[in-house]
Amino acid sequence: MTKAIDHQPVMRQAIELHINNLSINLSVIRREGPLTPIIFLHGFGGTKEDYVDISFNPLFAGRPFLAYDAPGSGESTMEDLSQLSMPLLVSIAEEVLSYFKISHYHLVGHSMGGLVSTLLAQRQSSSVQSYINIKGNLAPEDCFLSRQVLDYPADDPEIFIEEFIKRTRQSPLYGNGLYAASFRAKVQAATVRPTFESMVDCTDNGQLLETFEGFGFPRMYMFGEQYASLSYLPRLVQAGVELAEIPHSGHFVMYSNPVAMWERIAQFISRVEYFKGGNKR
Repeated sequence: MTKAIDHQPVMRQAIELHINNLSINLSVIRREGPLTPIIFLHGFGGTKEDYVDISFNPLFAGRPFLAYDAPGSGESTMEDLSQLSMPLLVSIAEEVLSYFKISHYHLVGHSMGGLVSTLLAQRQSSSVQSYINIKGNLAPEDCFLSRQVLDYPADDPEIFIEEFIKRTRQSPLYGNGLYAASFRAKVQAATVRPTFESMVDCTDNGQLLETFEGFGFPRMYMFGEQYASLSYLPRLVQAGVELAEIPHSGHFVMYSNPVAMWERIAQFISRVEYFKGGNKR
């Protein structure tokens, strides 16, 4: 018999933003509550639904959260997808936070969302109560997906996507098959080149690792066991970053081992709030 979980209602809504003369329609999922909210940013090829199970998890009872589809992903749209870039995604995140009047928050970002989260936290360091980076880009070695736009160029985005899906499906990593199978349903083709090119540029030239090391708020770096050999992990430990290695996982811990992922997120935020002695909204 399934045990009922007392939880506040989850709200789905669409909001319209105007940034740099671009009209952006975002699909948002959120829940209100008395505690400090968690802001989730998904990776490329993911959607806000990567995080929706938080609403059923008793470890997060009473915890407000917000996630949204980036433009060109899931149910979100933008009039000119060729303008997509990491700086634009940071501006969108800031506008979303302003729209919902969120001044303090815990930040969670995966992959591309981790890259954007690092840039966002750099601009809003006084608002971030903690930051969980789930295999977000910090160094050139992290561009194993995005750098394919340079390593395997194709003028036709549909051809690139077809070959990208084939390569990803054949990769011997946890979760890659599921990611590949759903990629076309989640991503508009026009988003791929500008997004990947901007990700590579920011990762190669944006000093993301140094920025992440320098943050003063509590940080966790989460990764699947198949990435335990990342060269910069010892540096993160020296910088005071908590490492969370998720067993039976690769890049997509939310697909391969969501139970362990949610447990580590809950434990980390609980410790942060215990030692901070309160919540902020």
